[in-house]
Amino acid sequence: MSLNLVTGGAGFVGRHLIKALETAGERVRSFDLASGVTADEIVGSVTDPEAARRAVAGVDTVFHLAGNAQLWARDEGVFDKVNRGGTEVVLSAAKAAGVRRFVHCSSLTTLVGRRTPKRPSSAAESTRLDESDMLGAYPRSKLAAERVVERAAKEGLDAVIALPTEPIGPGDESLTPPTRMILDFIRGATPAYVDCTLNFVPVKSLALGLIAARDRGRKGERYLLGGENIRLPALLAAISRATGRAMPRTRLPMAVAYAAAILETFVVAPATGRNPVAPLTGVRLAARPVSFHSEKAARDLGWRAAPFEPALAETIAWLRERGLSG
Repeated sequence: MSLNLVTGGAGFVGRHLIKALETAGERVRSFDLASGVTADEIVGSVTDPEAARRAVAGVDTVFHLAGNAQLWARDEGVFDKVNRGGTEVVLSAAKAAGVRRFVHCSSLTTLVGRRTPKRPSSAAESTRLDESDMLGAYPRSKLAAERVVERAAKEGLDAVIALPTEPIGPGDESLTPPTRMILDFIRGATPAYVDCTLNFVPVKSLALGLIAARDRGRKGERYLLGGENIRLPALLAAISRATGRAMPRTRLPMAVAYAAAILETFVVAPATGRNPVAPLTGVRLAARPVSFHSEKAARDLGWRAAPFEPALAETIAWLRERGLSG
């Protein structure tokens, strides 16, 4: 039986992917800094070539999910070190080990940049931007990692790239930006909102999409794995229906949001060490109301995302179970 390696196996998406693979009766190995994910696991960093070499030994498919998924860090160099550098290390080990398939998990943030209009527009896999277009260190590092994978594919590695939108669902222990945003609204920690367009993909659907990319994706291709496009007022209404709590009604002008993000990102966060509620990269992305479309994944992979609201309800129930939502 073939063996799948999931880098970042202890992460939000990684755990759901591992569960989906194991439910299908497949063998899985986790490669993460955290232990206790699978019986077969390598504990270590994707930036460590020796750990990566041990992780890929005997592996048929690598699902490369490991990375820093936050939008702010005190040292922005960590994004390039982990997201691009870690991808280079794992790719090198995979090629040396003769891995059959490499599925790289990127980010929707590589499809939105400085050239993206600040009016409603759309994006898909065909959107091609330069690193100089990226709106912060995180998306820049993710695009650089994509370029590394594309070069490896041109050199012969059977690799595909998945571009998830915002994963949503239970089990997000590290509180990635989408879950953190929902939690802050539930807690009443966000008194106003910026009217932007979001796209959520239920994390269980995303796991199945990554498997579909492995099974049916074409070498060197990118696949956008997205769900429903939703305006923030509609998200607030859905949260209110699920929780019975009032949501903020004050719409924050974008200029005010930018000013607050600059203050938080460059003054408050460095002084306190706490992630900004609204990091500048996030506000720059929100200022560009982009709708994402996954027709290519539906056509080539036979994949579509499940509806958004049931995943939102699962997220809220999980936050309550953890005592996080008050």
